[in-house]
Amino acid sequence: MVNRLRQSNIPFVYSFILYIAGLLLFLEWLYPVEQVTDTKFIGIFIMYTFFCFFISLLQVKWWLSFILKGFGILFVLNGIFSDYPIWNMRWLHELFTDLTYNIQTLIAREWFDLSNMFRTLLFLIIIWLMSYLIHYWFIQVKRVMIFSVLTFIYIALLDTFTVYHANWAIARTFVIAFLALGIANIVREIQRENMTTSSFRFRSLWILPLVMIVLFSTVVGYAAPKLEPQWNDPVEFIKSAKESFGNAGGYTVQKVGYGEDDSRLGGSFVQDYTQVFQAYVKKESYFRIESKDVYTGKGWVNSSSDKYIEQPEWNITFETFASTVETEPYEMSLKFDEGGKIPKLIYPYGATHVNLKNQEVGLWLNEESGEMKTEIDGKDVVVRDYSIRYNYPSYPIDRMRKSQAPTDTTLLERYTNLPNTVPERVYDLAEEITARYDNQYDKVRAVERYFSANGFVYQTSDVAVPSDEQDYVDQFLFETKVGYCDNFSSSMVVLLRSLDIPARWVKGFTSGEKLEDNIDGEGTDLYEITNANAHSWVEVYFEGVGWVPFEPTQGFRVPNDYDVSLNNQHDDALEAPEINQPERPEPPKETQDAFSPSKSEDGFNFDFTWIHGVIIVVLLLLLAGFLFWKRFELETIYLHRKIIKKQDAASYQDAYLFTLKLLKNKGFNKGPDQTLREFATKIDNWYGSDEMGQLTTTYEKLIYQNSNGKVGTEELSNLWKNLIKRILG
Repeated sequence: MVNRLRQSNIPFVYSFILYIAGLLLFLEWLYPVEQVTDTKFIGIFIMYTFFCFFISLLQVKWWLSFILKGFGILFVLNGIFSDYPIWNMRWLHELFTDLTYNIQTLIAREWFDLSNMFRTLLFLIIIWLMSYLIHYWFIQVKRVMIFSVLTFIYIALLDTFTVYHANWAIARTFVIAFLALGIANIVREIQRENMTTSSFRFRSLWILPLVMIVLFSTVVGYAAPKLEPQWNDPVEFIKSAKESFGNAGGYTVQKVGYGEDDSRLGGSFVQDYTQVFQAYVKKESYFRIESKDVYTGKGWVNSSSDKYIEQPEWNITFETFASTVETEPYEMSLKFDEGGKIPKLIYPYGATHVNLKNQEVGLWLNEESGEMKTEIDGKDVVVRDYSIRYNYPSYPIDRMRKSQAPTDTTLLERYTNLPNTVPERVYDLAEEITARYDNQYDKVRAVERYFSANGFVYQTSDVAVPSDEQDYVDQFLFETKVGYCDNFSSSMVVLLRSLDIPARWVKGFTSGEKLEDNIDGEGTDLYEITNANAHSWVEVYFEGVGWVPFEPTQGFRVPNDYDVSLNNQHDDALEAPEINQPERPEPPKETQDAFSPSKSEDGFNFDFTWIHGVIIVVLLLLLAGFLFWKRFELETIYLHRKIIKKQDAASYQDAYLFTLKLLKNKGFNKGPDQTLREFATKIDNWYGSDEMGQLTTTYEKLIYQNSNGKVGTEELSNLWKNLIKRILG
C-alpha cells in the first residue's frame, strides 16, 4: 500500500486531521436518517462509512479499493437480507434476481416498487462515493468551506421541517468545520511558503490558538442568552396549505394539538410544544373542553351537536358531579397566546362562573357534551384572558363502591351503547379483567390499571391506522398495543361500556408544566400548557356521585382528590390483572420498512464464518470509535447489572447521576434554580411518562434519609432502564 497522504512537505498529521473532520461532518448527514426515514439499524451504515473512509485514507491502488469496498457492500447486503452464506450460489442468485427486477423497475419509472435490498445497495454506493469526494475536497483541493456550508444547510432544514432536533448537531458541526477551516488554511500556508517539515515543527503551536478560539466561541455561544424566535414557524403555513387540499387517506401523520374532528382516530403525531395558554392556579386540574358519546368503531362523534343554551351573566350551569360531593372553592386565571385559536371555554371540573372581561361576549353551553362556545353576534370569537371560579371536588370512594346501575334509563342506554361491529373478544376481555370484582368502582379501577400491567406502550410515532375492516379499539387491544391517549382512553370507554358501565370520552388539556411556585405569596402557581398537552381521558358515571374522571394512559395522572374512609385503604393496592393474550404476530417480510433488516427467530441472521472473520479483523481498527459512540449504551448495561446484583443505595445513586449526565448530553440541562422534581416533571412531560418523577422521588429519599441499605428492586431497575431507553431513543 502506498500512502499518498504524505504529500510533498505537508505534515501527515494535518492531512489526517482534515480527513477525519470530513468524516465527522459526513456522519452528521447520517445521524438524522434513522429519525426522518424508515431506515433501521443505522449502525450498519455508519460502520461501512468508517470502513470506506479508512480505505480512502490509506490511498491504496484503485483496483484494490474497488474490491474491498465492493466486497464490503456484498457483506452488508448478505448479512441483512439473506439466510445463506456469502459464498453460497443461492445468495448470488438472490442478488442477481433482485438486481434484474429493480433495473426493470427503474426503466419503467416505478420508483415505489424498488426493493429494500436495492435501496440499501444505492445507499451504500452513495457512502462509497462520498469517501472519494470528501478526500478530494478536504485533502487535495482544501475546499472545506463548501461541504461545511452544505452540512449546516442540511441539518438546519431537517431541524425546521422534520422531527429531528439539531441543537447539538449544529454545535458539533460548528466546532468541526471551523477547526477544519483553520487547519486547511495552515496547510495552504505551508504550501505557499514551501516550508520543510523540520522547519515547521516550532510553528505547530499555531494550532493551539485555533483550537482555543473555536472552543471558546462554542462555549460562549452555548452559554449566552438567546432571543425567542422572531419569525413564525414556516412549517405551520406549509402544513395548513397541504391540509387544505383534502384529507382523503390522510390519517397517518398529524400535528399534536386540540382538534375538532375525532371521527377517524389513529396514526402518528408530530409533537408540537407551541404554548397555547398559561394558567394561574392554586389547585392543579385537568382542563376540560368537551365529551363525545358515540363510538363508531373508528373514532368519536356526538349524537347531539346543535343544542346550545345561553349562560346568563356567564354563570355556568353545566355539572359533572352531584351537589352532595364535598368541594373546596378556588379561582384560576387563563391567559392565551396569539397562536391559541380555540373559540371555546377551557375550564376545570366544578366550574361555576367565568369572567370573560368583555361584556359583548356571550357564552353558550351544550348540556350534553359540556362544550361552551364564546360568541359575539352569533360569530365565534377567541377570548384570550379570563378567570374562572370553580368548586374542586373530592370524590367519595365509599359511595362509588356502593353505586348501582343508573335509574335514568336514557343515560344508561346512551353511554353504554356500542356498534355491532365491536368484536366479541373485546367483551370477553372486559369480563376477564373484572371477573374478581363485585362493584362498579373496583371494576373501573381494574380496567384503568389493566394497560400498565400488560405490555402496552405509550408513543406518538409509528402508531398504526386501522384498516376499513378493523375496529380502532380492537386493533389496539389485541394487535399493536402501541398508541397515545386516544388509544388508551377509547379502549377504556369501550371496555366499560361492554360491561354496561356508563362511560364517555373526554378531551381537553392536561395541567401542563409548572413554571413558577407561589408567584403571589398566596399559593398561586404558574403553569404552561402547550399543544403537546392536548389530551383525552375517560369519565365514568356513578349513581349519586356523577361523572368521575379516570386516566388509563401510561405516564399520565388525573389530579383527582378522593374522600377515602378507613374501610377503603385497600384502593391503592388494587392490582391490574395480567391477562394472557396471544403474542402479536410479526409483520410479514414483504411489509418491512425500507432498509429494515430481516430477522430470524434469534435476531439478525448474520452467519459468521472464517471469511467474515477476515472482514472483522479489518473492522476492528474502527472498534475504538464504535465503543465511544456506544459508550452510553454500554454504561447502561453495566449500571443495570450493578443495581440488580448489589441492590444498594450507592448503585442506585450512580444510576441516577448517570441519568442526569445522559440527559445533559441530550440537551436537557437542569437550571441552577431548578429543583430535581421540577426538572423531573419537565423530562416526564417531554417523554410522556412518569418514570423520571418516580426515580427522583426514590433518589431524594435516599439522599435525605442517608440510607446505605438495600433499596434496589427489579421494578425500580426496570423503571430506570426504560427511561434510559427513551432518552437514547
